[in-house]
Amino acid sequence: MTTTVRPDWMTTAVRPDQPDAVQLLREYMTEMVVRYHRRPARPGEVDEALAELPSDDLTYPSGLLLIAHHGTDLAGCAGLRWCPDWAELTRVFIRGEHRGAGGGAALLAAVEQQARAAGADRIRLDTRADLVEARALYARHGYVEIPAYSRGPYAEHWFEKRLR
Repeated sequence: MTTTVRPDWMTTAVRPDQPDAVQLLREYMTEMVVRYHRRPARPGEVDEALAELPSDDLTYPSGLLLIAHHGTDLAGCAGLRWCPDWAELTRVFIRGEHRGAGGGAALLAAVEQQARAAGADRIRLDTRADLVEARALYARHGYVEIPAYSRGPYAEHWFEKRLR
């Protein structure tokens, strides 16, 4: 399923093992490792992080993964995990060369559309304190901070957006 959410941005639902998805998820995790440790990733470190936090559940029936194209360029991704009555947003990533061009907003619009269609009444997410750009993006698009709903070594801020 391909959705045009803005004239220059298109999203497509794919399996996490599809080559473009694998590439984007690796880039996402590389950035998460580098930013968390504030140093270049060490050999094997990204592979360990991908194994620790797998994305294989971002496919039917447990979730979905969207990849985004900016024009013809592969530019980003976002995932949803289905929970009773709500969806959890994860793996939101825009390649550096496409940041500032509306990709985050396009991905949020696409996942919100998918969540509504699946019957979810809200989207929740957790994120780290150092991901200030992500936190600002969520706040700009109507996500509000809520009390912790999950536990994890990287969950420091929790957000929710009501869809109905």
